[in-house]
Amino acid sequence: MGPMDTRYGVGIGWRPEIAGYVAELPGLRFTEVIAESVRPSDPPPALLALRERGVTVIPHGVKLSLGGAEPVDRKRVRHMAECAEALGSPWVSEHISFCRAGGLEVGHLTPLPRTRDSVNVMVDNVKRVQADLPVPIALEPIAALFDWPDPELTEAEFLVEILDRTGALLLLDIANVYANAVNRGEEPTALLDQLPLERVAYVHVAGGEEHDGIYHDTHTDATPPEVLDLVRELCGRHLPPALILERDGHYPPAAELSAELDAIAAAAGVERITA
Repeated sequence: MGPMDTRYGVGIGWRPEIAGYVAELPGLRFTEVIAESVRPSDPPPALLALRERGVTVIPHGVKLSLGGAEPVDRKRVRHMAECAEALGSPWVSEHISFCRAGGLEVGHLTPLPRTRDSVNVMVDNVKRVQADLPVPIALEPIAALFDWPDPELTEAEFLVEILDRTGALLLLDIANVYANAVNRGEEPTALLDQLPLERVAYVHVAGGEEHDGIYHDTHTDATPPEVLDLVRELCGRHLPPALILERDGHYPPAAELSAELDAIAAAAGVERITA
């Protein structure tokens, strides 16, 4: 499985609440699971059943805190590595962010200042993680409700330098691209023109909602037309990638989930695998 692999089409993130739906989804080839929710010594039977069917499962981390000032926790890295081994994953993924400082948990993914120092910290931590992982890692830029003052780099410069210096792949969340552009008053397609799309491992697609002029990447709302338009823009610039629909609560009926997957596939210009 390589970057921008079209064999995997459109999948959906595995969550316990929709495990039955995911298990019965015809032709599913690709899914993702939150790494911290998995015990590598005893993975959920439903996930193992997907693996037996040949479905690729990617562990997606949310708590490595790769951008934190402290060296990354080796126990957390070992857990990620064991998840990849238990699930036979071709790679893992995590966020370009921090979620703890001074031993305290922030409680959410927090953006990094776009400075040279932040790049250096991120690169050092990613390299430590890479040394202990059995598979490559893909890095995901997050949706940010604020930017730190006095940036030294544009978002594209910041991301490209991290990717170049680590050799990591890119997990491109197209909904995050939209959220950040709306909240900064920028054109969302501009970032797509500046990123190394040939490095994209796979793509997240998700819904959100705007409150008081701020767009929130909720993962509990349906994918809006504007994000589907960005999927279309992305696939017009490069081969259609493997895409994952992220849902994290307020799960709709199965028919609505399937319709959302069909809409993503249509925007990408691919047929959703049904057999």
